[in-house]
Amino acid sequence: MSDVLAKIVERTRARLAEERREAFAFSKALTRDGVNVIAEIKSASPSAGSIVENPDVEQIAGDYKRGGAAAISVVTEPEFFRGSRAWLARASAASGLPVIMKDFVVERVQILQGVAAGASAILLLASLLDGKQIREFIALLDEFGVDALVEVHDDFELDRAIDGGARLIGVNNRDLRTFNVDLATSERLAQRIPSGVIRVAESGIKTHDDVARLRAAGFDAFLVGESLLRQNDRAAAVAALVQK
Repeated sequence: MSDVLAKIVERTRARLAEERREAFAFSKALTRDGVNVIAEIKSASPSAGSIVENPDVEQIAGDYKRGGAAAISVVTEPEFFRGSRAWLARASAASGLPVIMKDFVVERVQILQGVAAGASAILLLASLLDGKQIREFIALLDEFGVDALVEVHDDFELDRAIDGGARLIGVNNRDLRTFNVDLATSERLAQRIPSGVIRVAESGIKTHDDVARLRAAGFDAFLVGESLLRQNDRAAAVAALVQK
């Protein structure tokens, strides 16, 4: 091996080692001390209609960072939620926070697209994927050092997440079939989530009291979207949630 080639290989190995230390940034952010809020960016939803027309991704991400968010969720589904994968890199660059891609993942290619777009984590819905598929998708994401947040709403879906070896489980308090929201869903399912799994409560979280209630149930992080997006001062709204 020539001296030049040897130096290139040496530097490549050093660079890869450095990149590995930055892997799984999303899960690391959710286990820091304090209240870990995953603040969401989305333009619309089938239940709420238009939320923020043509969102200023950089401004919103910066506000969330200033408010003390641990990570940012980006809804990328383009038709029903009017999102874009391009927002992932923009939100990450503007905030310096890890970002999760929220979409309806049913094919391997969507995971590769999300990783290429800059996602630190990708949402997997246990309503759409069985335990075998979840395990396969987690293994694929592990190759890139990207986290998988497996979302569940009921016992059947939680069984799928556990069978799939999920290390991060999100409980969606909103029933996606009826759009009803109940924080008791998180409280009930938390009792069945295995120890060592990072627990994320999603939907219906509006106040610090909601956060305190779910922290008492054992949750590590709290995904908050619409209630933050509709605030005039989003940084202050995040700060109100993360206060001790």
